[in-house]
Amino acid sequence: MTVTLSATLAANEDIERRRRAGERVLHLAFGEAGLPVHPALRDKLAAASERNGYGPVAGASELRTAAAGYWTRRGLTTDPELVVCGPGSKSLLYGVLLAIGGDIVLPMPSWVSYAAQADLIGARPILVPAPPGEGGVPNPDLVAAEVRLARAQGRTVSSVLVTLPDNPTGRLATPQSIARLVDVARELDLMIISDEIYRDLMHDPALPYTSPADLAPERTIITTGLSKSLALGGWRIGVARLPEGGHALRRRLLAVASEIWSAPAAPVQEAAAYAFSEPIELTERIALSRRLHGVLARAVHARFAEIGAHVLMPQGGFYLYPDLSHLRLGGSAEITKILLEEHGIGVLPGHAFGDDPSAARVRVAVSLLYGETTQERLAALTSPDPLRLPWIADNLDYLSMGLKELSLTRHGAVREHHPALVPTACHS
Repeated sequence: MTVTLSATLAANEDIERRRRAGERVLHLAFGEAGLPVHPALRDKLAAASERNGYGPVAGASELRTAAAGYWTRRGLTTDPELVVCGPGSKSLLYGVLLAIGGDIVLPMPSWVSYAAQADLIGARPILVPAPPGEGGVPNPDLVAAEVRLARAQGRTVSSVLVTLPDNPTGRLATPQSIARLVDVARELDLMIISDEIYRDLMHDPALPYTSPADLAPERTIITTGLSKSLALGGWRIGVARLPEGGHALRRRLLAVASEIWSAPAAPVQEAAAYAFSEPIELTERIALSRRLHGVLARAVHARFAEIGAHVLMPQGGFYLYPDLSHLRLGGSAEITKILLEEHGIGVLPGHAFGDDPSAARVRVAVSLLYGETTQERLAALTSPDPLRLPWIADNLDYLSMGLKELSLTRHGAVREHHPALVPTACHS
């Protein structure tokens, strides 16, 4: 088995290396929330810093109870005994795959780690395109045929995964698509894994949102965490909500957890319990974050649309997924290389997400545009018009210039030298 560094992390390291060497690179490749930690969470972590015991494998009872309350407030009555905590939802997803076993159906495109984790456990992912205009859900009309074909070939297919809203497209699957997928999962006896880590970052909270657990609580596992909504990626904490009656699955998942991570870090669990209880200061912070992500995502969307890219309006999180195939400059690897090396714009190629390599689709993350310092990021978070802040306006102008030069490449025009080629200490 060949295991390579995650495409997201590899791109981040490459871009940071270039920036240390003096290149200006607009960092649109890394899915980090790009915002400071709320002071109340820092206080909770510091107060719990003397807690150095391992604790229960499933997680502290306070955190499991708080997470159960979080889901209950969203209409999913949850038993704390069916909540399992881990060092990030990424680790929990891996543990869940091990506990379920078998092959898995994934949306195409989908987050880089889903297929990689399946490979690590010896499973084979089945990639199924999302319905037109959607993201994060394999087209239910195609799933049944793909699963039956795989089973006819002797494969064991046990689960299907959705991401609500989606990474990389920033789109949300419709309630109708989720309902159809639930019907297929019941018919074929598939477990549904629902990655809902971006749920609280829907740009329009009034947009209809359906979790598979709303319709199929007996076969849906939900994972979430605090790395996106509260920018706690480096704290590594996540929670999983297991299906109703999922006690056997819980035992298998805890067996996996006991051999991989033992227990999440105790001080972080205490801060996370506070976060999942949703005090007003944190819900206000999430609301500000949701607004900022939406404003910047729409602004970046406009820059790509201006050069004729096909790009759907993002609906949640801080991603969009433009298609630059109209420029006829090659597939996703080629267009990514041109953007980085000639225009100082770092993105991720669509093929890293399981997409067709010949299509020039790329994943764009806007969350590192908010500023270089804590002060700048807080100003972006609280500004009534973040697009007018000098460093954000500068970043967007730099993006526009690079994209316009890229579009001129298609027509053979002579370009002026892009600032990316000149060493600088400007903002990202």
